Amino acid sequence: MVLAAGLGTRMRPLSDSLPKPLISVAGRALIDHVLDRLAAAGVRRAVLNVHHLADQLVAHVARRDAPQVAISDERGHLLDSGGGVLKALPQLGPRPFLIHNCDSIWTEGPVSNLARLAACWDEEAMDCLLLLAPVDGSLGYQGRGDFASDASGRLRRPQPQERVPFAFVGVSIAHPRLFDDAPEGPFSLNRPWDVAIARGRAFGIALEGHWMHVGDPAAVAAAESWIAATHER
Repeated sequence: MVLAAGLGTRMRPLSDSLPKPLISVAGRALIDHVLDRLAAAGVRRAVLNVHHLADQLVAHVARRDAPQVAISDERGHLLDSGGGVLKALPQLGPRPFLIHNCDSIWTEGPVSNLARLAACWDEEAMDCLLLLAPVDGSLGYQGRGDFASDASGRLRRPQPQERVPFAFVGVSIAHPRLFDDAPEGPFSLNRPWDVAIARGRAFGIALEGHWMHVGDPAAVAAAESWIAATHER
């Protein structure tokens, strides 16, 4: 599941005439950074939700060969991250699936991070498994962290004013049961995550490599500068 239906408000003015997933970083659209990584990891089919300037995005992905892309159309009603996944569940099927945001780029370590995420998935113990990056050293992330974890990788939320070590990279594995009893209409993925956290069934692993959160024009410029400097070494 590729989440591509947002309004791209923080990307303005770049998103005034382009959907955020078509904004270019280092010569490639954000959506191509995502879909190329999925294809390299062996993902054969992706469901992509669309809303803002959707026709441009649908036409763009139609020109790709891999992965095969199906569209979950939210042009009539934007559903937020959780509601968008819930709407797409009939296309995603009954088995665990990957969820990937469109504003996340990273360099790889010795092993693909998507492969590591899949290898760590435990269907008996987990309802969701999140890919996390250390707050320190990440590019484009300004918060105090999103999650802490115990030695087993089980997640908890930060306490008020607490600084925690990990930021959410925008990529996770979810079992469809994560959305049991989810409401109709728009809701954030934070809602089912919090239920899974309360049940001790939300886990995370740390990304190996360098994470870039590309959420606004300044982050686009910073990511391009970092990528260019890295390639010159």
